[in-house]
Amino acid sequence: MQFLGNIEAKIDAKARVFVPAAFRKILQQSAQSALIFRKDIFQECLVLYPLQVWEDELARLRSRLNRWDKEQQALFRQFVVDAERLEIDANGRILIPRRYCHMVGIESEVVFLGVDNTIEIWAKDSLENTLIPAEDFSERIQLLMNNDLQND
Repeated sequence: MQFLGNIEAKIDAKARVFVPAAFRKILQQSAQSALIFRKDIFQECLVLYPLQVWEDELARLRSRLNRWDKEQQALFRQFVVDAERLEIDANGRILIPRRYCHMVGIESEVVFLGVDNTIEIWAKDSLENTLIPAEDFSERIQLLMNNDLQND
């Protein structure tokens, strides 16, 4: 399951938004009707996880944590505390609870961004402010890939 694309959408007055058709198609083909979403750890956006991807992420996190360690238990709790399950309705929409809209500054226009096996939802203006300038991006990716080749 891989999501690619940068698709703009509008939120209605009830905070519902249409999930882009290309993303819905991938979810349907993968038999993933349920989604889990939470605020991103590092950025001001929401992340939609297909249920199987979420379960894999939780298992990966659990495997690195000791349930008998107070700090690690708090980390796990913090990761799941703001996660919610949602379903895409018959019209292809999801309802984003208001508190999540406030968390990431979503008002009326959003961008759905396909990021590998997850979908990010950004306030339109916020996404533009987080992107790396093109020249810096090309230099960074070149450095990363050159380092990778040297390690092989």
